[in-house]
Amino acid sequence: MLFMFDCDGVLVDSETIAAAVDAEHLAEVGFTITPEEVIRRFAGLTSVDIVEIIESEIGRPLSPGFLKEQKAELDRRLAAEVKAVPGVHELLDRIDGPLCVCSNSSMERLKLTMQRTEIWDRFRPYIFSAPEVGTKKPKPDPNVYLYALEQFRCDPRDSVVVEDSVFGVAAARKAGARVIGFTGASHAWPGLAELLTEAGAETVVSRLADIPRVAEAFAMWDGADS
Repeated sequence: MLFMFDCDGVLVDSETIAAAVDAEHLAEVGFTITPEEVIRRFAGLTSVDIVEIIESEIGRPLSPGFLKEQKAELDRRLAAEVKAVPGVHELLDRIDGPLCVCSNSSMERLKLTMQRTEIWDRFRPYIFSAPEVGTKKPKPDPNVYLYALEQFRCDPRDSVVVEDSVFGVAAARKAGARVIGFTGASHAWPGLAELLTEAGAETVVSRLADIPRVAEAFAMWDGADS
């Protein structure tokens, strides 16, 4: 069975850091939003997607340097603060089979966070950035998951995706994969599990340690909705 992991909010506990940076930079351009609201509205989207939504709501473009400044500050904060989600290394020790990362983050950002949390070498070369592979379309498009399945020549029903966002779950389901929703990172909020289930996750866990057991159940049970 192929295990495909989202990165931010599943392997690395980065979403609260990213949300704080986004909220701070948006406040500077007159768009007031809390980090918690950033997470609930935008978790799983790319920075470009978020900017497009904000620009449509405020009726004007953000400054040409907005994304560059936001990226520089976020990279600085991640390099200093990001940690692995609890249980990551123990989980990876237990998985005996192919695995990969499928993320909306750039390869540059993935390398930064995954090296800091010491998981980069546990996945490479199977680390896929949606905007840099296949059709280049980010989640909720299934591009990155379809690309990964093709690399491993894997039938979607023989794969398990672990996702923490509605957009990610939607992408994985569109690719035909089995999906486990994850709510064990610091950004999770009451109600997230229900949203992930509504988006198509077959089950939701709050501990990475539960994933192998769920995958074993998936292998024995093929009764999920298609």
